[in-house]
Amino acid sequence: MKKDITIPAVTDVFMAVVKEYNNEFQCEDWNAYIVNNKDTTIEMVLIVSKGYDEDKMIETAVLRHKIEKLPAKSFAKVELLQEEVLKLSNFFNVTFFEGNTMFDKKYLFEKGAIKEGALRNIPLLNKRGILIN
Repeated sequence: MKKDITIPAVTDVFMAVVKEYNNEFQCEDWNAYIVNNKDTTIEMVLIVSKGYDEDKMIETAVLRHKIEKLPAKSFAKVELLQEEVLKLSNFFNVTFFEGNTMFDKKYLFEKGAIKEGALRNIPLLNKRGILIN
């Protein structure tokens, strides 16, 4: 039965981690975003995230997020990443529907990848961050 289920490859949907100023707390925060660069809306977006370090056997709690609809050429903030979590590998599993087709992709920010020196301009967000596809 499992072999009969085909899940197509994901294109034009990305995860990004952005460093941005928080006006409320007057500090710099790291935030994870999902980016839909498709020409169509994606629906029922489920994101499961976790930080871990296999060497030190450290693991964060698993967080789950749901976005009903993410319009074409748009993005949504998923979660705040605390400084301690940046030292870990950060994993995001994204599942969504485009029409009647289900898509699933795993995104991994390797340990040490989220840092100031890796920031690049992310056009759709118009912010500086780290984009993974």
